Amino acid sequence: MGIAIAWICGLAYPSAAIEVQPIQAQVQLALDRGKEAAAHGHTPETFYVRFGRHDTVHSGGFLVTKLGGLSVLATHMALRGREPSGADIAHVMEASTMLVTAIIYGDSPSLGVNSYLALDQDGRVIKPVTVRADGQARRNTTWPESPKFQAKVVAAFSYTDFDPQAQTTITVFPASGGEIHFSLNFAAID
Repeated sequence: MGIAIAWICGLAYPSAAIEVQPIQAQVQLALDRGKEAAAHGHTPETFYVRFGRHDTVHSGGFLVTKLGGLSVLATHMALRGREPSGADIAHVMEASTMLVTAIIYGDSPSLGVNSYLALDQDGRVIKPVTVRADGQARRNTTWPESPKFQAKVVAAFSYTDFDPQAQTTITVFPASGGEIHFSLNFAAID
């Protein structure tokens, strides 16, 4: 197993793969990273694992792992001068699914309706437990030029259904047709 390095707030943290059952030391490190991010004025979104392009015309998205979720939680709380409670931490740790959010663009205000998202790991398709999408897309900043609208498609994948160390393709199937693909190496994510 290779070790990847995640750059958060300008500091390096070792990472081995998406941790399904993090140990206490990993939990504490994730919480400490969140506090440190807040101390440097960073937003909780710092800990989202982003994919695709991040502009107003190309699709992209993000996912949040358990350790990332703990860092997001700690950042939110620290920005408010508080500490996460044991119940807050347990809620994140007990999550059975990982959320993957895709942002798609198009010219119809209903572009998110009936859109779908799946994972592919070496030819094995992993279907989400749930998928939800914006029923009404919001106007894009390019309005009235194309693409006029932006919608989110959010899928929850059971940690037991995918390999947290595999090369993975995230595929979005917009209801209007076509496919959008994003490649991620889950082994480089924590």
